[in-house]
Amino acid sequence: MIKLQEKQEIILSYYREGISVRQISRNLGLHRKTVTAVINDYKDKTSQLSESQDNQVLVDDICKPSKYDSSNREKRKVTEELIEEIKGYLLANQEKRAKGFHKQQLKKIDMHELLKESGYDISYSRVCSLVRQLSNEKSEAFIRQIYEPGMVCEFDWGEVKLITPNGIEKYQLAVFTTAYGNYRYARLFQNQDTFSFQQSHAFFIESVGGVHHTFVYDNMKVAVKKFVGPTEKEATEGLLKLSTYYAFSFRFCNIRSGNEKGHVERSVEYIRRKAFAFEDTFETLEDANIYLTKVCDNLNQRGQKRRDNKNAEELLLEEKSFLYPKKPFLECCEDTVCHVDKYATISVKTCYYSVPEEYVGKVLPLKIYPDRIVVYNDTKQIAVHTRLRKPFSWSLQIEHYLQTLKRKPGALSGSLTLSQADSGLNKVYQTYFKEQPRDFISLIEYMFENSYTLEQLEKIITMISSVKNDNVSFDKIKILFERKEPPHKSTSSKSKHDTEEHCKEQLEKLRVLFPEYETIENYRQVI
Repeated sequence: MIKLQEKQEIILSYYREGISVRQISRNLGLHRKTVTAVINDYKDKTSQLSESQDNQVLVDDICKPSKYDSSNREKRKVTEELIEEIKGYLLANQEKRAKGFHKQQLKKIDMHELLKESGYDISYSRVCSLVRQLSNEKSEAFIRQIYEPGMVCEFDWGEVKLITPNGIEKYQLAVFTTAYGNYRYARLFQNQDTFSFQQSHAFFIESVGGVHHTFVYDNMKVAVKKFVGPTEKEATEGLLKLSTYYAFSFRFCNIRSGNEKGHVERSVEYIRRKAFAFEDTFETLEDANIYLTKVCDNLNQRGQKRRDNKNAEELLLEEKSFLYPKKPFLECCEDTVCHVDKYATISVKTCYYSVPEEYVGKVLPLKIYPDRIVVYNDTKQIAVHTRLRKPFSWSLQIEHYLQTLKRKPGALSGSLTLSQADSGLNKVYQTYFKEQPRDFISLIEYMFENSYTLEQLEKIITMISSVKNDNVSFDKIKILFERKEPPHKSTSSKSKHDTEEHCKEQLEKLRVLFPEYETIENYRQVI
């Protein structure tokens, strides 16, 4: 095609400036035949102009860019043989659809790869064009929707791969998008199950401060239980519980028509790219969700040109008065019971979680949340674990095995329980108690009974080892833990004599433990 500016320069150069065709060709870098064709076309069209008739069509032709005549041009790459190959691919797809193998059809990209392997030199875009022509594909028309505030919110899942201390792991991205203001909310879950589905809605509703009238879903398994007919679907119990508790209605898209939701299809891809194309390494799932929330907040603060440059947060504020009032946060979990085996563990979905050893052989109730396991004895909570992702994994807490370890202290060194303990606690064992496992077990028991933290323990060990590096023992640690009165006890009513006597008792204990420090002044070096 000759651009209009080039056509104008050719006409002016030839008719107004008298420049030859050869020179015009050189000046513009065009072939002489092309320049000649433009001049001849202009001459023919202008000669047909007449004052006695409507010349608008001719004028339009004269004033528009010139096109090459390719009607008689031979198709050098699209041969009859190539067309037959594509027809064969389309016929194979038709046979697969008849057998029900809809998801195993050849896509256009697959056809292009097969043609390239067969030696055909053709572009992917040309293959797409031929497939559309041969299969009589029609481009889909979309009908723009008008959404009222507070009426519609759309939901969808997406997959995200993150790098964690355990390697590359897959997580499920739950995404909500409001139809009125394009407000986006997203959260990561370990699984795409019913409880994660319910919990995601509870988080979203809590975040926006209200309930949209209608939620829209595609045909995901956690929402659709079964198909009743060509268009009717039966909702899952999980979705019905959500709808009943929060009192919202819902609808589904047609089969293989997720785009009918309108907004959220692109939101999944958009949020995944905006968040995790820049940062994909996290210590915990909680860290990843904190980061994801910040990304969504930033996206929701961007102005929207089609909405007078208002951002999604401002539009959500406009919706607030139209939303149904929210209810208390819905805790989504599965109530069940499990038998405690000889290892003092319960099995949940092929993973094992420890409970206190005294419950071996008993059947205990528990709650399975999307991110944690909580075990009870009657109504008393006795164990809490983060849910494991890898099948046949173990989560063991050392405090659940203290009595057994007291009887068998030699079993501590190579135990899975010790290897799963906090790295700081493991370091204390390896550095100071490897040869005294019984004292280490007594130390752990003492700390859990008195709710002392690892941070407090590390400070006390630092104080002791600063005096004598190899003199750390359970007795000394215990004395330093107890050197201050507990906060709930008051010393105001004690007499001066009682206080002095108490101090003397404490100093005597310290003198026995630290014989090299006889005076209070020297003891201050320790504390």
